[in-house]
Amino acid sequence: MAQEQELIVRLEAGVLWLTLNRPERRNALSPSLYEALLDALDGAARDPAVGAVVLAGAGGAFCAGGDVARMRRQADAPPPSPAQRIADMRGRTRIVEQLHGMPKPTLAMIRGAAVGAGLSLALACDLRYGDGSARLRTGFVGVGVPGDFGGHYFLPRIVGPAKARELYLRSPMLSAAEAAGMGLLHEVFSPERLEPEVAAIARALAGGPRPAIGRMKENLNDGLALSLPDMLDRECERHVECVDSPDHREAVLAFMEKRPPRFQRPREAAPGLAPE
Repeated sequence: MAQEQELIVRLEAGVLWLTLNRPERRNALSPSLYEALLDALDGAARDPAVGAVVLAGAGGAFCAGGDVARMRRQADAPPPSPAQRIADMRGRTRIVEQLHGMPKPTLAMIRGAAVGAGLSLALACDLRYGDGSARLRTGFVGVGVPGDFGGHYFLPRIVGPAKARELYLRSPMLSAAEAAGMGLLHEVFSPERLEPEVAAIARALAGGPRPAIGRMKENLNDGLALSLPDMLDRECERHVECVDSPDHREAVLAFMEKRPPRFQRPREAAPGLAPE
C-alpha cells in the first residue's frame, strides 16, 4: 500500500495487518484514519479470508491518541452542536466494538507510546504484545477530558477497579515491564523479535478452528455480563454447535491418527485486500 495512506492494510497467511501510518504525529488519530480503520475492521469481521487481525503503528509509536493539534484547530472553529459531536464520537467508537467483539482474535503490537485513545485501542484487543520501548498511559487528565473509546470498560476488567482509578486519575507513564506486570501486555519481546513473534502467534490463531474460536470469544465477552445460569446456557448452545462442525470431526480424526488437524479454510481472499 502507498505510504501516504494513513492506514496500511496487508493480508498475509490469514492475518490482516492494520498499521496506523501517521508516524510524524506518532500515529495520532485523525478523522480519515478513524474512517479507514473502521472500514477495515468492518470488512475483516465479515471476510472469511481473515482469521486474525493485528493492529500496529508505523515508526516509533503505536498511537498517541487523539491529535491535540487538530483539537486546537477545532477549538478555533464554530463547533457543531453537542448532540452532533456526541453522535460523531459514538460512531467512531465502533472501532473498539469491532476489535473487542468481532468473532476473530485481535492483537495489538506495541512499540513506543500507546496513550489516551491509543491505549484504549490496545485494551480493546484480545491480546497485547510489546517490546522494551512500549510506554502506556491513560493521558486524558492532562488534556482536561475524562476519556473515551472504552477505556473505562476495559481497564478495570484487566487491572482491577482500584488500579484503574489510579491509572486514570494520576495518569502515570508505564514502562513495558510495569505494563506486563499489570497484565496490560501479555509478553514483552526484544525489538527484533517483536514482529516475528506476533506474526507467529497471529498465524497460529488464524490457522485454528475459526468457528470455535469465534464462539469462544463470544463466551468470554458474554461472561463479563451474564449470570452463571445464562452463561451456562450460552456455553452449551455454542459447544453443541461446534461439536457438529467439520472442524471438530477433523480434530478428533487427527487426534486418533496422531497428526496435526487440517481445519477448513476459505479458498481465496476477498476483493480489496492485498493477496497472501
